[in-house]
Amino acid sequence: MTIHFGYNKKQVIQALRYHFISKKEIRIMIILVNVFAMLSLVLYGLHKITPVAFLINSFLWLLLMISFWFILPGAVYRRAETFKHDFTMYFSDVDFTLEHTKGKRSWPYTALHSFKESPHFFHLYFDERSFLLVPKSAFANGDEVSGFRNLLMNKTRK
Repeated sequence: MTIHFGYNKKQVIQALRYHFISKKEIRIMIILVNVFAMLSLVLYGLHKITPVAFLINSFLWLLLMISFWFILPGAVYRRAETFKHDFTMYFSDVDFTLEHTKGKRSWPYTALHSFKESPHFFHLYFDERSFLLVPKSAFANGDEVSGFRNLLMNKTRK
């Protein structure tokens, strides 16, 4: 199977959000910050903390949420040259190849740690931090997307 693709900025940003939110440590931190924000609201309602303390907590909560939703994905997108080029990928039974005008690289499926699926992409993880985004829009139809999903399920440890 062969696919050709470029990246759509809006979809990549969404995929990066999905990547960050799916990390266990980030999910735990967001849950703890939200619990702290609710506790702060309750304590403010019971007049146990001052309005200034509540406003500072609210500002910190807002800053953290903006960081995870906008700043972090945007910074990764701007730093990565990968998302600004067009690629061709070849998939065989034993390996896959990513080709660009400046060269190409092949990996056996055993190099993949796991994969995840988001609304617009397949996330192919080489380790916990290194991954490759394969757009679903690069496939000709839903049958090819399903075939690729089955290939990944058979070749990787999800």
